[in-house]
Amino acid sequence: MCGIAGILGFDFSDDQWEAHLGAMSHSLVHRGPDDSGTWFSREEGVGIIHRRLSILDLSPLGHQPMFSPSGRYIISYNGEVYNFKSLRIECEKAGFAFKGWSDTEVILAAIEKWGIEGAVKKFTGMFSFALWDRQDRALFLCRDRLGKKPLYYGQIGNTFCFCSELKALCALPFFKREIDRDVLALLVQYNFIPSPFSIYKNIFKVSPGSIIRVQAGKGKYESTETPYWSLLDAVKSGQTNPFEGNSHDAVKELDALLGDAVQSRMISDVPIGAFLSGGIDSSTIVALMQKQSSRPVKTFSIGNLDAKFNEAVYAKQVARHLGTDHTEFYVTPQDVRDVVPLLPAMFDEPLPDSSQIPTFLVSKLSRSQVTVALTGDGGDEVFGGYTKYKRIPQVWKGLSLAPGFLRQGTLSVFGKASPFSRPIIDAVVALMRRRGRVSNSSEVFSYISRILSVKSREELFQGYLSTETRPTCIVLGSSNKKTLLCSPESWPVFRNFEHSIIYVDILSYLSEDILVKVDRASMAVSLETRIPILDHRVVEFAWRLPLHFKLHHGKTKWLLRQVLHSYVPKQLVDRPKMGFSIPIGSWLRNDLRDWAESLLNGDLLKRQGYYCPEPIRKKWEEHTNGDRDWSSYLWNILTFQSWLRAQS
Repeated sequence: MCGIAGILGFDFSDDQWEAHLGAMSHSLVHRGPDDSGTWFSREEGVGIIHRRLSILDLSPLGHQPMFSPSGRYIISYNGEVYNFKSLRIECEKAGFAFKGWSDTEVILAAIEKWGIEGAVKKFTGMFSFALWDRQDRALFLCRDRLGKKPLYYGQIGNTFCFCSELKALCALPFFKREIDRDVLALLVQYNFIPSPFSIYKNIFKVSPGSIIRVQAGKGKYESTETPYWSLLDAVKSGQTNPFEGNSHDAVKELDALLGDAVQSRMISDVPIGAFLSGGIDSSTIVALMQKQSSRPVKTFSIGNLDAKFNEAVYAKQVARHLGTDHTEFYVTPQDVRDVVPLLPAMFDEPLPDSSQIPTFLVSKLSRSQVTVALTGDGGDEVFGGYTKYKRIPQVWKGLSLAPGFLRQGTLSVFGKASPFSRPIIDAVVALMRRRGRVSNSSEVFSYISRILSVKSREELFQGYLSTETRPTCIVLGSSNKKTLLCSPESWPVFRNFEHSIIYVDILSYLSEDILVKVDRASMAVSLETRIPILDHRVVEFAWRLPLHFKLHHGKTKWLLRQVLHSYVPKQLVDRPKMGFSIPIGSWLRNDLRDWAESLLNGDLLKRQGYYCPEPIRKKWEEHTNGDRDWSSYLWNILTFQSWLRAQS
């Protein structure tokens, strides 16, 4: 894995080019500690840097930025193209000669042979790259199909910049770090920043599966974005060409597809291992790795001293059954206290997902023995693993059975003036307080009102997605930005609403939370992570499957489970989903309380002027008193506050 960055501009001397590019390169050293390269041309008005984490062809022949055989193109590339060997053979037959064995050389030859869009359509892998076309004086920015590798861009004054991580922009003296309040409102609402936005004004993400062409011009840069692959196209193709075999055929085909995806991701010139939680996804990947390995696969897991959050015991059982070389590490509150101050620099922009902490710790543990690790990420989104895929349609089915007048009547029964409401609400309050959901009767009424008043299943899902339903009331000076999440009219129409939820999750939560978390946490310790389940061929296959191959008789990820059961006994892996989480609610009340209080101080919030302090302080008091579990909500605010403090 690597880090890339660069500038289009005409206002710099040679010394300024070197200083600016050097600062960007230094900021990304964690993404590529093994080698660095810089190229710029004052005449062409372009400069490119590369930080290298050597995985394939460890020799200097893999050095970047790299020129194409004709000298027309210069590339800085981050990622892996797993089918580079077969593409190399095709290029050799066409007369291309290669100096080394890196996939970067193959990418450049493929672009010269098939053109940029034609080449990337042939690539199987994870990647983002910047390509300078010296002939047409144009810059191309490209990102893999599902957005596994990051790439930001934007115009800053008279320059156009791009980078793997925002810290490279922050290293430039002319970049003004202006926070986009509208995006902050999106963060408060959804717990991540949806594409194409970033936390900074006028800085954007390249959309997954897209190529941006930037035509160079003094002080002005015209850009156009062209998709070469889209999930929507995969969905439409899957609906047009559904899988016609039986369940046995589907299991066999998925086993073969995943096996090939795993095998191609085990190609490496450095030590390789895998994250193992003991759940369905990671256990499947490790089982397929061990099947193809002549020696024990190195596996790594994180444990928790709180039994409610500890999956390490299950991971150990799976590792023992498969015969892996297993290493585990148990997280303590002190480990969390040590990691929390590192998060702002690690993530560049706020990401309120507390599982970032164990993800970083398992990455750090793995990096002590390997340079590449395979993960099981994507299984929940691609094969229907979350309980919400069952619950939301069930709730809507129940609501839709009741006519509007009946729901309105129920609301009136629960109204404060109703003589029937008090005993009912008191009972519901008692039940929900025990579960940490509400603290008083007004919240019960609000909760029931929201559920009963929804007018569509899409609205119900949007409410489920939202940590805060009125974010513009929390973020001062903000307004609503339009995104996929609030635009159900743009969602594909499915026979089953469950597939609509899965579709939106892949384009939003998976892309903007899970993949960001894994990339930044692993690259912070210079570890490359590879994700076989998100091979685009596997994703496309999943969209050909009927819903009952995913959600089957109350079981989530049914088809993926069947593949795993041929390698690991059911009793070792069939259990309620736990997730890669930590007891953040308890830690905020205890070990992290002083840190949180310093960031949620009412006077501080008022001085900063981003948040309305009152509702935040109220939730903090309820959480610390044990009346409510507001840990997810508060972690969102704390993540931004911690990040903001690090900016000063």
